[in-house]
Amino acid sequence: MQHAALLWKNRGIRGILGKIIVRLTQRDCRKGGFSRLAASLHNHGMRSRYLLSVLLCGSCCAQTYVLEKSNTMENLRGVSVVSSAIAWASGTHGTYLRTTDGGASWNAAQVRGAESLDFRDIEAFSAEDAYLLSAGPGELSRIYKTTDGGRNWTLQFTNPDAKGFFDCMAFWDRKHGIALGDPVDGRFVLIATKNGGRSWNRLSSQTMPPAIDSEGAFAASGTCIAVQGKNNVWFATGGSVARVFRSSDRGKSWSVAETPFVHGNESSGIFSIAFRDALHGMVAGGDYKHPEQEGPNLAFTEDGGRTWQLSKASPQAYFSAAAFDEANDRVLAVGPVLTLVVENGRAQKISDLNLNALAVCKSGQAVAVGPKGTIVRFSGRE
Repeated sequence: MQHAALLWKNRGIRGILGKIIVRLTQRDCRKGGFSRLAASLHNHGMRSRYLLSVLLCGSCCAQTYVLEKSNTMENLRGVSVVSSAIAWASGTHGTYLRTTDGGASWNAAQVRGAESLDFRDIEAFSAEDAYLLSAGPGELSRIYKTTDGGRNWTLQFTNPDAKGFFDCMAFWDRKHGIALGDPVDGRFVLIATKNGGRSWNRLSSQTMPPAIDSEGAFAASGTCIAVQGKNNVWFATGGSVARVFRSSDRGKSWSVAETPFVHGNESSGIFSIAFRDALHGMVAGGDYKHPEQEGPNLAFTEDGGRTWQLSKASPQAYFSAAAFDEANDRVLAVGPVLTLVVENGRAQKISDLNLNALAVCKSGQAVAVGPKGTIVRFSGRE
């Protein structure tokens, strides 16, 4: 019988206990027993640094993940991976985190004066440079920037519209970025910067198709908007409809496409969108109030978002974030009940950890975050 092996290393007690190996049958693997054990160990707050390496085999497709010590119990909603060594994360109560040693240690802190904010998105470019976006009604939607590794944060933008609510942001490069807000007076709100955030200016909504009643974006993971190349940008919606807006000129003009995605109430629709090139993209989502519903909750496009085809990958559930991992030729999707990997046309469940957000860097380092300070790093294929 094949097994998955859970190896726990705790430096503080390694000399006493050595290596503890817990073997789980394939049935336990499918049921997510290893994930529940990993989460339990993490949430019990071991004081010394530890790593949980879960070796998944058999039906778990030989994937590996590491549960990292975050030094916080906040609900983490945003993550950005710069390299194999550098990553940032963000969450409730003005919290941000940074690692510069590949997750061996994370430094958690709060942005001064932002303790009441919920940072749903973070976009980083180095160990020093990062942007934070908080989601909330009116002036609770803000954008901050650091250029010194988080020692100081500059408030760059405060939403001036009491009816507005910002959801996510994306950057083509260090200087050029765009942020998305829910509809105000029947049109989605977009702001953009050309100078690294020194100024954020609202884009004209006159060239954008109007929003449909009860249509909005989801601030679940900071991935409801995606950019590619030098000028392409897409954003995804939910609620009464599930649509994808697209622009090839950085938001000067827009078109919109219907999708066959689940929708119809305020808790369902597309929560995450990603593109690996100008033509090939995906959307993920579902109904967050019914996270175990199978969907289908993944769809793909091969024509730049003009048309979308539902995925037959199984199992599925509500996904709050999804990303392409080109280095490992796979797709990853995460949510509160299921982490899915799709490679070579085959889908496999690799954990049942509760996760909110996901990011992958060019080298294939994938990091996901979730409630109670959960941080998980996924390796490539073994």
